[in-house]
Amino acid sequence: MQLGLVASDWLAAGVATVWVEVSETKGSVPRERGTRMLVSAQQTAGTIGGGHLELKAIALAREMLASGDTTVRSLHLPLGPALGQCCGGAVTLHFERLQERHLSKWPSEPPMFHLQLYGAGHVGRAIANVLAGLNVQVDWVDEREDEFPLSLGGPVWPPHIRKWVGEGVEAEVRHAPPGAFYLVLTHQHDLDLRITEAILRRGDFGFLGLIGSRTKKQKFTHRLEERGIAPALIDRMVCPIGLPGISGKAPEVIAVAVVAQLLKQARI
Repeated sequence: MQLGLVASDWLAAGVATVWVEVSETKGSVPRERGTRMLVSAQQTAGTIGGGHLELKAIALAREMLASGDTTVRSLHLPLGPALGQCCGGAVTLHFERLQERHLSKWPSEPPMFHLQLYGAGHVGRAIANVLAGLNVQVDWVDEREDEFPLSLGGPVWPPHIRKWVGEGVEAEVRHAPPGAFYLVLTHQHDLDLRITEAILRRGDFGFLGLIGSRTKKQKFTHRLEERGIAPALIDRMVCPIGLPGISGKAPEVIAVAVVAQLLKQARI
């Protein structure tokens, strides 16, 4: 999820918050300059690198909240000598109480990818749960309203995952931006085929994954060729889905393997 959206939500809810930013770095450090996290009395969002550094930052931020301190503070830390971390560099952290005026200047965080996720069954729900904590944009599509969970990745629905319910879901393909990623894993093979065909006819996808076996891919390949889809496009369809080398058929295992595959593709 984009940290700017969390900041906006917390402000709207009246949650007192300190934002912490890596303002300067030198040498080997866990996160780059400009990395931010949010700290409230009960929650944190984002990370500046974890470990002792982050624990110290959270403690200082919560001291500010508890005392009502509204001054801007700075903390310089050599990671090895001061914190005993393996990184040999040093960081300077900026601490400030979050206010409405900060949102207009909050750094933009473009999503790593835009995904159309077709299917809200067991695997679809597991994938969506993993994506709930990532900076991505997801259109989650299914004909069946009751298949969607009431919450996702936490007590509230993440705003970067949009539900779409209705018949003729393959028509939703046309609304995706160029270069979008697609995962097709509905409850019906015929529906999978219609959606896959619509994606292939667009031809501008960044990734197309179809759940199923190699046998399913062979059957779909034959049917798609009969419908006039170019073999070069069909060859780009990934089936089975999931990063090779991760075995297991539990939805949660498949979800980890598939999201890892999407993240790898997004970095190409």
